[in-house]
Amino acid sequence: MSPNFIHTYVSVDCVVFGFDHENRLNILLVERHLDEAKQIKLPGSLIYSDEDVDDSAERVLYELTGIKKMVLKQFKCFADPSRAINKDDIKWMDEEYKHHIDRIITVAYLSLCKIDHKINSTKYNTVNWFPIHEVPNLPFDHNKIIKESLVEIRRWIEIDFSIIFELLPKKFTIRQLYQLYSALSEKYIDIKNFHKKISSFNYIVPLNEIETNVSHRAARYYKFDAKVYKKNNTKLIK
Repeated sequence: MSPNFIHTYVSVDCVVFGFDHENRLNILLVERHLDEAKQIKLPGSLIYSDEDVDDSAERVLYELTGIKKMVLKQFKCFADPSRAINKDDIKWMDEEYKHHIDRIITVAYLSLCKIDHKINSTKYNTVNWFPIHEVPNLPFDHNKIIKESLVEIRRWIEIDFSIIFELLPKKFTIRQLYQLYSALSEKYIDIKNFHKKISSFNYIVPLNEIETNVSHRAARYYKFDAKVYKKNNTKLIK
């Protein structure tokens, strides 16, 4: 019996994390249009014929944000034959790509972006940050991709803690660092012990600057010294 070959295409989808001023973990979502309806989704694209898969992901991120260099990590391939069987998803693919696509496999990436960066998309009219716990039902298997990306970013932090500073402002408070680490790791950590631990790391440098215009007791700002970190490479929580 001959193999049942079908028209299979490969795409990339990108989960971009940000950390907002209310100390919430967010992701960037874009808007797709189908007839008169609008629906949000992960940013992504089919891979061009002359592209490496990583180059395609970098293109998607640049078209999404206007930022040329972003932290990027490939984490999983999603190839379930049923991931694109919804009639609206099929119709959108036909209109978007003008090709007959029987099946679409996606290579998923995660990326990190400081949320105060200006987003200057060259492709999408609507790009918005969504708190991770407020993401609605998305097309294809995008909710599953987001769930898997959270698992991956927690693994990544355990291997290389420095990536957490890609989400924080250049100057940050210990409480901001604590809340971000807690949100990503889902570990309970006593904040007093956390503060004590931070004080022992010479790559987290206290600044002669404190918060202003805050309703609570003003906290000191800190900065991350990447060069010192590379020499020490100490895990935050053991």
